[in-house]
Amino acid sequence: MRTLLSFPFRLLHILRVLTRHDALAVADAMGVYPALVKPLRRFSRRKAEGRPGQKLARALGELGPSFIKMGQFLATRADLVGEDVAGDLAELQDRLPPFSFEEARDLIEDELGQPLEELFEVFDRTPISAASIAQVHFAVTRPSDEEVSASQEDPQDFLAEDAPEAPAAGREVAVKILRPGIEHAFERDLQLFYLMARMIERSQPPLRRFRPVAVVELFENTVRLEMDFRMEAAAASELADNFADDPDYEVPAIDWERTAQRVLTQTRLTGIRLDNRNALIEAGHDLTEVLRKASAIFFNQVFRDGFFHGDQHPGNMFVTERGTIAAVDFGIMGRLDRKTRYFLADMLLATLARDYRRLAEVQMEAGYLPSDQAVDTYAQALRAVCEPIFGRPLNRISFARLLGQLFKLTETFNLSVQPQLVLLQKNMLMAEGVSRRLDPSLNIWILAEPLIIRWMQENRGLKARLQHSGETMAGALERLPETLLSVERTLNDLSENGLRLNTGTAGRFPRHNGAGRWALPVGGLALLLAVLALLIH
Repeated sequence: MRTLLSFPFRLLHILRVLTRHDALAVADAMGVYPALVKPLRRFSRRKAEGRPGQKLARALGELGPSFIKMGQFLATRADLVGEDVAGDLAELQDRLPPFSFEEARDLIEDELGQPLEELFEVFDRTPISAASIAQVHFAVTRPSDEEVSASQEDPQDFLAEDAPEAPAAGREVAVKILRPGIEHAFERDLQLFYLMARMIERSQPPLRRFRPVAVVELFENTVRLEMDFRMEAAAASELADNFADDPDYEVPAIDWERTAQRVLTQTRLTGIRLDNRNALIEAGHDLTEVLRKASAIFFNQVFRDGFFHGDQHPGNMFVTERGTIAAVDFGIMGRLDRKTRYFLADMLLATLARDYRRLAEVQMEAGYLPSDQAVDTYAQALRAVCEPIFGRPLNRISFARLLGQLFKLTETFNLSVQPQLVLLQKNMLMAEGVSRRLDPSLNIWILAEPLIIRWMQENRGLKARLQHSGETMAGALERLPETLLSVERTLNDLSENGLRLNTGTAGRFPRHNGAGRWALPVGGLALLLAVLALLIH
């Protein structure tokens, strides 16, 4: 009841902040509640500087952690807010004042069940970073009992303003600590997000295709996973296993003994930000080799493993002294199942052949393009988007513009976008941006060409297709007895009781309208277009 009563006041505060920054410009452009938004903008007469997305980013930053996370989430959904706004939200600074060392100590001790002094030999009081969900401290683990000398130092000495050199037996680590109170704040604001999403769905028919409630549900699931550091630790561990034999990629090792739901301890990695061109050159790194490694890592994560880092901005990736590419922050990860990767490959083959009819058919066969849409018309639209890039130097192709055009197709054909593929688009654009900053004459997708060719041969060549067909047939034969028994039971039931459909039974029938399907994978198509280096470099 108390939460419900606070809703109007919270909404009023949000409206004030949005109005003060003229952030309602985004809602105005999207056509959200024009009867309310337009008068509010005229009444406020605010003339804040910057583009609509920049205004919204400033407002969300002021509204606090939950809204900062929502802004970062929307930065991955250009299909909802547009490419320009998504780009501006991607620059949203996730920096907040740090919480106190005493709060950090209490949380660590509550989560790990031991005094801080027994866990760490050195623990830096000052955090290295403080964001909306967590802050990070550098520390050095305490050696095992066998390695601890008989003479113990004063336990308070280990709390250093500037952490000293690590003891020989200790390990340098980074300790990530959940921000106190963030879970409660998230729950409070989440109810508001759901309320606004339901209001939009009920009163704004043109916006229903974006499925606002489903968007909030996805946001909720994403942030809940991000706030459980055991899940982030598991993601880092899985990624490290996938690249165990790759000397070019480094993922921090997880200290599971010092990791819990609200505390994550991992090996401390150091290096130069991936986009710091001058520093990389001064350190003696070959920029072409750096890009080659980065492109191979990106391709292997997406196509080989179907499990990729979902937030690969330059602040999360750097080049170590040894020349390896290192990554941190695994709270957001993306997955693509094998079937989706195969369809992406088939779309690539059709695109490379400039067979837009086949490209449209592949998407219809995959269930991405509803059967009530005209294939020929859609193929024509694909041609209009793809043809202009052929024959142009890759370093002059704007994939941001291409993505914007692809997103417009989703609106024209009343489709939405698969979230994982939109996440993939975001990371593709980040990779491309880093590539151009390091060497404008190169394109990161050209460097991945050998991997692309080999993967296509191994997975979508004639031999691979025959093997896949054989496996599919074998699986169908294996399920045949169970299928026949199921059919027999259904027929017996029909003969005894007649035809009856309950809600559960009806729910198992396939839906043929656009709303019930996974939508057009324009993100995957954009990635595939990015590797057109196979033909045009």
